[in-house]
Amino acid sequence: MEAFSEGNELSESDFSISESVKSYPTFVSMGLKDNLLKGIYAYGFEKPSLIQQKTIKQIIDGRDVIAQAQSGTGKTATFSIGTLQNVQPEVCQIQVLILAPTRELAVQIHHVVSSLSDYLSVRCIACCGGRNNTMQMARELDKGVHIVVGTPGRVLELVRQGNLRVHKLRSLVLDEADEMLNRGLRDQLEEIYRRLPSHIGLDNRKSLDCQVVIVSATMPKEHLELFQNFTSNPVRILVPRDELSLSGLQQFYIDVGSEEWKFEALSDLFSSVCVSQTVVFVNTRRKVDWLASQLNREGFTVACAHGDLDQVQRESVMKQFRSGECRILISSDMWARGIDVQTVGLVVNFDLPINTSEYLHRIGRSGRFGRTGLAVSFIAGGEDRKQLLEICNYYQIAIPPAPARLDKIVGPGEKFPSPSSSNRQHYDLRGGEEKEEKNKEEEEEKEEGGKESLKHCQMNYYIVFIPALLYRLFFMYLPFYL
Repeated sequence: MEAFSEGNELSESDFSISESVKSYPTFVSMGLKDNLLKGIYAYGFEKPSLIQQKTIKQIIDGRDVIAQAQSGTGKTATFSIGTLQNVQPEVCQIQVLILAPTRELAVQIHHVVSSLSDYLSVRCIACCGGRNNTMQMARELDKGVHIVVGTPGRVLELVRQGNLRVHKLRSLVLDEADEMLNRGLRDQLEEIYRRLPSHIGLDNRKSLDCQVVIVSATMPKEHLELFQNFTSNPVRILVPRDELSLSGLQQFYIDVGSEEWKFEALSDLFSSVCVSQTVVFVNTRRKVDWLASQLNREGFTVACAHGDLDQVQRESVMKQFRSGECRILISSDMWARGIDVQTVGLVVNFDLPINTSEYLHRIGRSGRFGRTGLAVSFIAGGEDRKQLLEICNYYQIAIPPAPARLDKIVGPGEKFPSPSSSNRQHYDLRGGEEKEEKNKEEEEEKEEGGKESLKHCQMNYYIVFIPALLYRLFFMYLPFYL
């Protein structure tokens, strides 16, 4: 396979846009509220990404939007900022409903919205399985809420019970919309859609009284056609599939030969590439536990994430990983879209994804928001080679074999810390602590040791030789004196 072509940064020409859309190069130029700007800057954003430049103002203007762009480009902040700008704090009713396919992603969105609205009088709650019970959520909703983030199942349950009232809804957001359809949530989405305030338009089609924003990293044609029915004259801001290779992210494969050599290859990879944090993806819960056990035995600090964990355990795992207490997270595909940790520098596909479209979401955990990252996929046997070829054809990319020295890879404007660097610190995945490179120190110690050894030999020479010489001279000249 050939290497990636150079110059893969997203540009204006990378977007397929249904109509002329103006770009806003700064958050100030979008006319955002001062307190919202304070929240944006406090969260760490300095300037909008390209998808944000094109989409936020469309949301603020009340347009229905279908937006698709790479993972890690700030899509969550895009719809969060746009909808927060339109929320009226004095109206203590649910004005924004954000739906996500998984609890983890819903919690992640809730965190982003809450952080961005720190300086606004806006209340946001998460309604998803595992976070309190329905009665507790109902009590929270009764206190007055502006924004609800949740999973379709739990939200629909609250709507049916009359606890989640949507008659004042201004915006409906579907995040990772294609994944909701893949998970069989279409019936729940359609029932929620039917329960929202609507009217019959001039074309005799039902139109919602609220704005609809649909966001995803991937947008298959069949899903795009379906989402057209959920929206009214939407502006479509899409990135063609062949541009979805995640610029700034180096992608390679390693042919390990057979399944039993994968663990050895992973250990070698950790010893050659120095990054602060790593996510390793496998295909089954059982393999998550097995791999964690093997790595723990080797002295690595590891956290596990799979579908069998309850909500308390999931939040504990993510807290450990975000804080850096664990440098390695082993995960199943269930968490492929819910991990947003900006210090992740390496993603390893220990198993290639079964679903080809999931590859993009996996490797998008690295290189978040323009940072440099590395993605390495292990292949073992003919089936893996076939699957890798399908991934390459699907995204119209080439994934080359990994070079002998991965630590020498240089990303745009940044070099991966390598074990041979003598002038920088790096994180050791085994200990999780910062260490200075010791090569020079060891050489200096050897040199000093050699000097000390020479001095010691010279000292021994003088101590032994001089007394022996004096003793011999004494007995040589003694007869002359007698």
